[in-house]
Amino acid sequence: MAEHGCPLEEAPLPAEVRESLAELELELSEGDITQKGYEKKRAKLLARYMPLVAGADLPPSMGNRLPGPSQTTAMLKPKSRPATSRDERFRSDVHTEAVQAALARYKEKKMPMPSKRRSVLAHTSAGASTPPDLQSAPPDVTTGLLGHLHCERPQVASVRGVPRGPSTRVLETADGVPVNSRVSSKIQQLLNTLKRPKRPPLKEFFVDDFEELLEVQQPDPSQPKPEGSQTVVLKGEPLSAGTPWPPSLLAALRHWGVTQPKAPCLTALDTAGKAVCTLTYGKLWSRSLKLAYTLLNKLTSRNEPLLKPGDRVALVFPNSDPVMFMVAFYGCLLAELVPVPIEVPLTRKDAGSQQVGFLLGSCGVTLALTTDACQKGLPKAQTGEVVAFKGWPPLSWLVIDGKHLTKPPKDWHPAALDAGVGTAYIEYKTSKDGSTVGITVSHASLLAQCRALTQACGYSEAETVTNVLDFKRDAGLWHGVLTSVMNRLHVVSIPYALMKVNPLSWIQKVCFYKAQAALVKSRDMHWSLLAQRGQRDVSLSSLRMLLVADGANPWSISSCDAFLNVFQSRGLRPEVICPCASSPEALTVALRRPPDLGGPPAQKAVLSMSGLSYGVIRVDTEEKLSVLTVQDVGQVMPGASMCVVKLEGTPYLCKADEVGEICVDSRATATAYYGLLGITRNVFETMPVTAAGVPVSDRPFTRTGLLGFIGPDSLVFVVGKLDGLMVVGVRRHNADDVVATALAVEPMKFVYRGRIAVFSVTVLHDDRIVLVAEQRPDASEEDSFQWMSRVLQAIDSIHQVGVYCLALVPANTLPKAPLGGIHISETRQRFLEGTLHPCNVLMCPHTCVTNLPRPRQKQPEVGPASMVVGNLVSGKRIAQASGRELAHMEDSDQARKFLFLADVLQWRAHTTPDHPLFLLLNAKGTVTSTATCVQLHKRAERVAAVLMEKGRLRVGDHVALVYPPGVDLIAAFYGCLYCGCVPVTVRPPHPQNLGTTLPTVRMIVEVSKSACVLTTQAITRLLRSKEAAAAVDIRTWPTILDTDDVPKKRVASIFRPASPDVLAYLDFSVSTTGILAGVKMSHAATSALCRSIKLQCELYPSRQVAICLDPYCGLGLALWCLCSVYSGHQSVLVPPLELESNVALWLSAVSQYKARVTFCSYSVMEMCTKGLGTQTATLRMKGVNLSCVRTCMVVAEERPRIALTQSFSKLFKDLGLPARAVSTTFGCRVNVAICLQGTAGPDPTTVYVDMRALRHDRVRLVERGSPHSLPLMESGKILPGVKVIIAHTETKGPLGDSHLGEIWVSSPHNATGYYTVYGEEALHADHFSARLSFGDSQTIWARTGYLGFLRRTELTDASGEPHDALYVVGSLDETLELRGMRYHPIDIETSVIRAHRSIAECAVFTWTNLLVVVVELDGLEQEALDLVALVTNVVLEEHYLVVGVVVLVDPGVIPINSRGEKQRMHLRDGFLADQLDPIYVAYNM
Repeated sequence: MAEHGCPLEEAPLPAEVRESLAELELELSEGDITQKGYEKKRAKLLARYMPLVAGADLPPSMGNRLPGPSQTTAMLKPKSRPATSRDERFRSDVHTEAVQAALARYKEKKMPMPSKRRSVLAHTSAGASTPPDLQSAPPDVTTGLLGHLHCERPQVASVRGVPRGPSTRVLETADGVPVNSRVSSKIQQLLNTLKRPKRPPLKEFFVDDFEELLEVQQPDPSQPKPEGSQTVVLKGEPLSAGTPWPPSLLAALRHWGVTQPKAPCLTALDTAGKAVCTLTYGKLWSRSLKLAYTLLNKLTSRNEPLLKPGDRVALVFPNSDPVMFMVAFYGCLLAELVPVPIEVPLTRKDAGSQQVGFLLGSCGVTLALTTDACQKGLPKAQTGEVVAFKGWPPLSWLVIDGKHLTKPPKDWHPAALDAGVGTAYIEYKTSKDGSTVGITVSHASLLAQCRALTQACGYSEAETVTNVLDFKRDAGLWHGVLTSVMNRLHVVSIPYALMKVNPLSWIQKVCFYKAQAALVKSRDMHWSLLAQRGQRDVSLSSLRMLLVADGANPWSISSCDAFLNVFQSRGLRPEVICPCASSPEALTVALRRPPDLGGPPAQKAVLSMSGLSYGVIRVDTEEKLSVLTVQDVGQVMPGASMCVVKLEGTPYLCKADEVGEICVDSRATATAYYGLLGITRNVFETMPVTAAGVPVSDRPFTRTGLLGFIGPDSLVFVVGKLDGLMVVGVRRHNADDVVATALAVEPMKFVYRGRIAVFSVTVLHDDRIVLVAEQRPDASEEDSFQWMSRVLQAIDSIHQVGVYCLALVPANTLPKAPLGGIHISETRQRFLEGTLHPCNVLMCPHTCVTNLPRPRQKQPEVGPASMVVGNLVSGKRIAQASGRELAHMEDSDQARKFLFLADVLQWRAHTTPDHPLFLLLNAKGTVTSTATCVQLHKRAERVAAVLMEKGRLRVGDHVALVYPPGVDLIAAFYGCLYCGCVPVTVRPPHPQNLGTTLPTVRMIVEVSKSACVLTTQAITRLLRSKEAAAAVDIRTWPTILDTDDVPKKRVASIFRPASPDVLAYLDFSVSTTGILAGVKMSHAATSALCRSIKLQCELYPSRQVAICLDPYCGLGLALWCLCSVYSGHQSVLVPPLELESNVALWLSAVSQYKARVTFCSYSVMEMCTKGLGTQTATLRMKGVNLSCVRTCMVVAEERPRIALTQSFSKLFKDLGLPARAVSTTFGCRVNVAICLQGTAGPDPTTVYVDMRALRHDRVRLVERGSPHSLPLMESGKILPGVKVIIAHTETKGPLGDSHLGEIWVSSPHNATGYYTVYGEEALHADHFSARLSFGDSQTIWARTGYLGFLRRTELTDASGEPHDALYVVGSLDETLELRGMRYHPIDIETSVIRAHRSIAECAVFTWTNLLVVVVELDGLEQEALDLVALVTNVVLEEHYLVVGVVVLVDPGVIPINSRGEKQRMHLRDGFLADQLDPIYVAYNM
């Protein structure tokens, strides 16, 4: 505080000012006053006391640090009082100062702030839209600085924020992509944070398969180790023998009910604090008897009594009705039934309600007792019955208000008054994983617990006790319902609802009833502190014991200190505060004795947080930042023994300075988990042993689930709970401690009612810490982000551990536990299922995940010669395969005749003029145009005449054909060949999206050096329109000719090329990596291509083939324009665009024309699978029958998509589609048709490979279903005349069978080279003319740019030879080089799509070594942020990669080309130019 120069230290503030401040803070925490109003009022209050800082407001960190009056107790002086209305946990103020100091170090560091679409902001914070200035605020990726947005989606423009300021400069990245400066500066920030030094590198590994070894964290040699002597078993004082104890609790009840019937037993209050009902001991006895009689005698089913002794019965009572609960509890005990108290289920989906249902089912509960009022409030079905709650067994509900019970006859007496045997009651407990177990407490334990508590607390007859605790379980039940009856106490029960309205009510009742004891939790003391202003007349002098039930909570000390600080002046004696520790399994574990019983003085320990994380106790000075101050929880209970054992493995006794689990041996512990023998043995029958392995006792101990140690004076200290333990690496952290640190960071400003949940999730074999907080409704985006960054820094500094994920949810949305608090396991479950719906998320995997495998180091390559020798030695053949030999297969005379397609068309027009070649269908399935051989020939002649006369073109000029799919395009193609021009097919621009599609058309026309554009009238108008002028410079178009009304003219002579090696056509296509590449096809290659396809698919003039592909490039162009003319078969043309208005068009056409062979693309197959999945019955009724299909081929330049082809086959099996018909083709730029299934030969085979081996460029075959297995389907059969070899990507040597390498191809229909503008053919020369560096170095190969492998199968092909299968793994250009390994985007994308049902599509790419994942959200925007953690988790788990940026976008944003392939580079450019309009961008730190 010194650096603020604040004079507050010398002059303590008057009490009334401090009270006013506390009142103000309460108002702020409850949301009754704005932050601004709070600061204004606060400044006013403090103005008189701050002469030195005139006019200056207190820094925010000061607000929580007003010093209190000095204190003269045995305890260390508390620094001040806490100021947050946290439900369960409170920060110590020492801790607050530590946090502030830690944060001061981090002031300079900035982190990239996640960005969010405005519409998402709307539901989280109203006033968050003020634009921060660009200098100070982290940049924002969502607002469009570059003016052009996606033209397809004009409706989003209205949501955008205004551009912030004039800066629109664009940077270039290393590879020349223009980048929006804000995106890059943001990613630069992220990279800078990543360059910060990590935790020290780790040495050893544990093996997670031979491929990748996950680092396993090794103990730090300098870490503290326990050095103390071995502890011994600690024994409590014996149970006093002289006292005449009643033989059972029920005997005590009858004794008081008969001898003291008027004595008050229990007073219940309403929410106004008025006593609504006082139950006397006489009434309790008589009502319990009535209930027991009714339960045993009046409930029947089929004339049999419904219940028999030992049956379990559910008790469903609200927290406001202790009287009826007590009657029900004792009524069950008298009837020898076992009560199972549970919470009132308010809705069908209460947090944890389903688990409670499972517990009731496993306990065999069939009856639930409740009150009239409660039964009326339960949700009802239409019949008026209580609804069946999810997961609950069928229950009968019995209302136990007086009028529903029967008075027992005079001679009826309950059997169970002696010390009962067996189970008395079952208490439920929710464990860390969310499951609910029942803990059975026997009659003997019950009695022993009451005796031990009576002795330890010094209860005497007729004392008055106020109880704020839940009377249905834990200490509230043991003290307020059981021990109270043993000692005829009068309990004043204060309901939770009253505490919420008036936090002081319990103090007022202590004062009013002159209570000797009060049972509270830390939070009750804390709440009353904030509300005690103006209560001058309260006095706590009557209290001899203030029992703090959650004294084991590490942060209860600050509540006790602060409470004493304020109420000591109101008669509270320091020594009456009695913290205790309890657990559901061991009941009360330890309790500080009240002063009149004499016990050692209270102690506190200041422990090093770092030491604790290694399980070692190191006392620290309070000046250090990372310390934990804990108070003792008193001594062992009377009649009990206690020891501390190691957490893992054999329960050895701990050393004196070692933290372990506290174990108790006592008659007063619970006995078992109901129905769970295995875990019962582990917990209730532990045998602690000494270091020598000797058992310390012949009686078993019960594990308490509390972590702690035994301090001086045999006092017990608890430092955490097993349930809240998070083991990160080799260090242990306590969830409560992390919560307290987070709460010390400006809690009043930001966290709503202090609601924070901390838990761990296992990702990549280690616990990862997740922190979820509710943010106040008025918090702005900037506030949230700043708070999150500061919390991360504070936790990192104080606990030396990274937080994996920090999520903020809107106020009041976390699942709640019954009495306030947060339902941790339910919150964790929602986080893992993706149903938490946060409004802000910050993931920090880079700093937390330190056990990733080491990046792969590139080994010095083995030379190609050694490779070959190695393969020979190991008996592996060289991976080489070929299709059937062309020479043997046909008359070579015909091949010579068919060398030029123009000649073939003329020959067909002459010999079979009326044979139909083409049928074009529209969306309705009607034929819109046809072409016979002679019609096509004549139309081609007319086009040739136009080109020569109007276009004045010379032989060899290039002509761009910009046509929609149809016969006009084919006629124009042959028209070009007839006059010696070179056709270039170009997809026409989209009229609704000229901005993005027209520049591509312009670019192809320009790059191909087209001298003329041939097109239709409609497209001519479009190319010259105003809209087109906005996208491109329309003055630069070459001559545009339309061919709609061509005069009937013939050309003088049809051009015949001098040699077959002359260029026939150019094939332009944009690759998925965004590269526009045109390849040259000679006449020889064109006819060889047609001949191979004809032979493979057995195409003759009598055949019909249905084609649903785009006709602009690759195999689609060959099938539309070339093959029919060459082979003479009839092609039924179905433009894929028409499927948008009639999905069934293609399948109907296949059925109608009985096509044996059909071709489609993945996008067509996907449309059919999604659009017709539910309509197969309708299609069958319409007569669609696919049994005619021999082969249906998907034309692709990628790895076969097995999931899609399989689901297509399964779906349309009902329509007769043969199971083996569907296959895929494989082609690429250098050769458009390498593989094609065809009609003969074996079916495509599928193998399973290890995905991790693929990353290392290795193929390892595994069994189907084995971990990390990836199915790969063969890409059809190798075409006739095609030879394939697998070559090493770097050494260019041949590889062996089943080795991964680049696919090289040699065939007469290879393209002859790239056609590019700048004549850069030299760069790519080796794509078309590569030679092996070893072995057969004469053959000239073309490099496909695809990774794959060949594998000889057991099958034989048509010629009887062994069949070689080619498996394509993926494009080399697309692969991501990360951590020294090669990843295929599709594998990461498949994992991501599986992560959550709302993920419609996904694409990944890298930028500056960061992995960016773009996810299309098919759901509500509120659910978007759930995906950030799920995506990060799945990529870490399955691929060992840390995701750098997660971008959430709307469906349809990921661009897809006509073949159905994702355009990842276009997407990347769109992301960098800020054109995606993302819903949210999360930068994982």
